[in-house]
Amino acid sequence: MSVGVLLMTHESVGRALISAAHHVMPKLPLRVDAVEVPPQADPEVMRTLTARHARELDHGDGVLVLADLYGATPCNIGLSLASLGVRLRCVSGLNLPMLLRVLNYADKPLDELVEIAASGGRGGIFIDHA
Repeated sequence: MSVGVLLMTHESVGRALISAAHHVMPKLPLRVDAVEVPPQADPEVMRTLTARHARELDHGDGVLVLADLYGATPCNIGLSLASLGVRLRCVSGLNLPMLLRVLNYADKPLDELVEIAASGGRGGIFIDHA
């Protein structure tokens, strides 16, 4: 068994990150899906759709929700899934290094993957010293 990964993003972000991850790792070691929330989407409709995706990803070890922006609609929808009985943890600030780090530690349990995700996201930020 393994954790499922659900990217909760604004339009076009999630699928682009999955595509980039496939470029680096042609065979992804975890089940990864994306729900991209259009600007005029009904949050309740999106919540129902997202719950279905999350349940399909959860094969017993839970779901790691990686959201692009804390406090925005995609993140809020992801966080609300816990009240629907979906076992999940959520990390915001999604970037490609975060996703790749999670995929490189596919054997870790959900509670460790949240820390790995956050560390990968922060570690992928570089500031030149010019």
